[in-house]
Amino acid sequence: MATTTQYREYIWLINTIKRAGRITFAELSQKWAESELSGGIELSRTTFNRHRDAVLDMFGIIIDCDKRDNYSYYIANQEVLNENTVQNWMFSTISVGNILSEGLSVQNRILLENVPSGGAHLQTVIKAMKESLMISAEYRRYGAAEPKKFLMMPYCVKLFRQRWYVLCRHRNGLFGVFSLDRFVRVEVSDQHFDIDPDFDAAEYFSECFGIVSEVNAPAERIVLRAYDSERYFLRDLPLHHTQKEIATEDDYSDFEIVMRPTFDFSSHLLSRGIMLKVIEPQWLAEEIRDMHIEAAEMYE
Repeated sequence: MATTTQYREYIWLINTIKRAGRITFAELSQKWAESELSGGIELSRTTFNRHRDAVLDMFGIIIDCDKRDNYSYYIANQEVLNENTVQNWMFSTISVGNILSEGLSVQNRILLENVPSGGAHLQTVIKAMKESLMISAEYRRYGAAEPKKFLMMPYCVKLFRQRWYVLCRHRNGLFGVFSLDRFVRVEVSDQHFDIDPDFDAAEYFSECFGIVSEVNAPAERIVLRAYDSERYFLRDLPLHHTQKEIATEDDYSDFEIVMRPTFDFSSHLLSRGIMLKVIEPQWLAEEIRDMHIEAAEMYE
């Protein structure tokens, strides 16, 4: 088990090489000597190679050496740090954890958000996924008086808006998405299942805004007009991987997205109020307008 200090050293190594693009061992050693982590101790080849192996085992990040370029080191699979991958999520989470651990002296000035519990169930579900075993669960939907019992095939898990969800397939072939914090009980059963070899988790949700799939709702071209500061938020945090800016004016920008206009997407649009307007398709613009009118009527 790596210590807190070792985690910090792994993060430092990844960040230093990532920022440099390419860096020789001599340059890396110099930066290490200038860091607070060095403690006056030189970065030896042995320590570097040990950390390099640990980074590969822990995060799946490959630190390679280009002998033709002055024996410089670089991250060979840079894409894992630029996408919604498990490696990038783990790296980011541990990086933030290290930063927070250094700020305990001002912890009353560091404000975090409460995340509904789901960690214990997440471990059970992932165990079932690894062993291709169905899960036996009791699930209480919002508004339901009693939980329902299910026997399901866990296909994948997805994090969305601070909640963990599991996509399960029922024996009738239909899929369902369940929030882990709504499980009353979940256990790994002894019943084996074979996952569809053509199933691709990223592809399944590729046309979705969040966790609502609605396979009967086809993807459409959606044009949104973002006013004032909202356009900057959309540039920094795109709503969907297909998003692109197609027009820029003094007080607004238009963005195009190709996705399924599901209810969770409509809810997000509604929450942005006057900062975001649907330009296309017309039926979605009318739907959001009607939702705003109904909301306003609640206050009359």
